[in-house]
Amino acid sequence: MDPIAAFEQDPYLTRLETRVLRTGEEGGRPYAVLEDSILFPEGGGQPADHGFLGSLAVVDVQKRDGEVRHYLAGPAVPGPATLRLDWDRRFDHMQQHTGQHLLTAVAQARHGWATTAFHLGGEMADIELDAPRISPDALAALEAEVAAEIRLARPVTCRRVAPEDLPGLEVRSRGLPEGFHGDVRLVEIQGLDLNTCGGTHVRSTAELEGLCLLGIETLRGGTRVFFVAGGRARRRMAAHEQRNAALRALLGAPDPGLEEAVAARLEQQRGLEKRIRLLEEELADLAAGALAERAEDLVERHFEGRDLAFLQRAARQLVARAPGKTAFLTATRDGQHAFVLASGAASPVDTAALGREAAALLSARGGGSGRLFQGKAGSLEARAQVLARLRRT
Repeated sequence: MDPIAAFEQDPYLTRLETRVLRTGEEGGRPYAVLEDSILFPEGGGQPADHGFLGSLAVVDVQKRDGEVRHYLAGPAVPGPATLRLDWDRRFDHMQQHTGQHLLTAVAQARHGWATTAFHLGGEMADIELDAPRISPDALAALEAEVAAEIRLARPVTCRRVAPEDLPGLEVRSRGLPEGFHGDVRLVEIQGLDLNTCGGTHVRSTAELEGLCLLGIETLRGGTRVFFVAGGRARRRMAAHEQRNAALRALLGAPDPGLEEAVAARLEQQRGLEKRIRLLEEELADLAAGALAERAEDLVERHFEGRDLAFLQRAARQLVARAPGKTAFLTATRDGQHAFVLASGAASPVDTAALGREAAALLSARGGGSGRLFQGKAGSLEARAQVLARLRRT
């Protein structure tokens, strides 16, 4: 039987005197294999622990080819070494993982919803339930039922049993991995759940502090439930309160009126955007009229603070009023550059061919049809060159 790792014997151990047995490199990442470890290797939906091997940061821990590799910020040397755990990260994972066990057990026992998948992300965790639909009332009931189990402070314990003993136990399991051998590790929430699991867990449901269900998403005929437990729930609440305080100050409204205040501001913004759009169309028409009055056949102008839509309208209006003219218009808004080349029905210019030449000079992406060619450019430094080429036509 393989020796039981220190992280399993005592998940609350944060420091360990161990030895570096072997070092190596994988994909450009140096790693060390240790005599024993307090760092959990990624598995079962739980991310790997982080920590320090001496002064070297341990950035990942993975099982590879029958050994546990500790991936490091730099190369290590064989021999005695002190291993330290990033406890805040570990305890967060313990809270989320134990929270998943509790949430899964309650969903199964009270509602008949089996868990088919678990994922522990950096901001929130989620489980997938074999329920095609969960109503808001059912979700609220599930959260309240989990809260009741947390208050009971049920002990959470781990033990190992022989595989042949499993049939005599009421174990919740999706089956053992292919090729598995040796004893099976069980995690028990006293009086509620017995589950096969290799992860790290808190000692009592009371250490979860609380668990909040954040929302659901339907997929693959089931329902994904997002949640946070413990410190994540408190940090999320603090962030919400800070955000609400900022919104109250900005909108001049109390919490119950924030949604209405935002809706009113958005409606006001939509009205302003419509007015701005109409004014820009009027300005484009006025600019087109002024350019159409010029004597030269090739007219050009650059517009600051305008965009491609403005150029398109101005160009179309211009050549409609002066069918014999060709127009080269450019604009810049928020660091973005645009250009339009347009010609009237009586102009002899090959707009498409000249437009492609202009785009090449401007290092721009562009295209068009008929007598209008348009594009977006990285810069307008070659604008004078484009004009020189157009004037030779």
